[in-house]
Amino acid sequence: MGVMVPESFGELLHSLAEHPGSDLLAGGTDLMVEVNFGRHRPSSVISVTRVPELKGWRSLGDDLILGAALTYTEMMQPPLSELLPALAQAARSVGSPQIRNAGTLGGNLATASPAGDTLPVLLALSATVVLVSADGRRELPMGDFIVSPKRTARQPNELIESVRIPRPDGGQEFVKVGTRNAMVIAVCSAAVVVDRDRRQVRVALGSVGPVPLRAPEAEELAASWINWDEDVLTAGEPELERFASLVSAASRPIDDHRSTARYRRHAVGICARRALVRAVAAAPS
Repeated sequence: MGVMVPESFGELLHSLAEHPGSDLLAGGTDLMVEVNFGRHRPSSVISVTRVPELKGWRSLGDDLILGAALTYTEMMQPPLSELLPALAQAARSVGSPQIRNAGTLGGNLATASPAGDTLPVLLALSATVVLVSADGRRELPMGDFIVSPKRTARQPNELIESVRIPRPDGGQEFVKVGTRNAMVIAVCSAAVVVDRDRRQVRVALGSVGPVPLRAPEAEELAASWINWDEDVLTAGEPELERFASLVSAASRPIDDHRSTARYRRHAVGICARRALVRAVAAAPS
């Protein structure tokens, strides 16, 4: 197995062009599990850990640019955690401190697990994935990037450079159900973003379908219940029950060793309902 450790972005692109299809290694929290259990044998590996252009985050106009090598621990730190609180909540639910120090946003995207914790948050935030190769760059909306379980639209000669997120104005919330409180793979999850600029509510669901899912009917209904001038949710108990039912109906869960489809469908509706109430209440003044 060949191992390459480029130290610049140009060198990284050259290595990937010379060895398309190589496994890209950042934190290794997903890749090394597959290798250690004998389920994957890379022909070549390109480490991205020394490439400074992939690290950290920055503001660019009205957007936030998150580098692919941004770690979960960094997502939890202010000021980014104050700008993207739902992403910080999702990052906080991932693994142990050691895993959060190593695991990266780009790795979670590239693995494309249906249970990936940051994925529904990115979908609800209208994120765009920036892909780069020696031939150029292209951008894909989050909803087009993941095409099926553990499969993305990334080509063998491309790498995830960054994620671009419109700077949000409104409350956000991430809620997750698992078999315990920490270091757990999601049974289901929901992210809700209240967008005051567009007067929209966006709801994205994780671990209840082959890819992260939106709940458009529930979104439209929730937006109609918000007094946008006062940031107040006018819905009562019957309306919130209707919202949860629409979210459940938008899910496409399966039975597996972690849960039944029936429980997932029920629980994700409750998660989204709680997230909606908290997100409206958390709108910055």
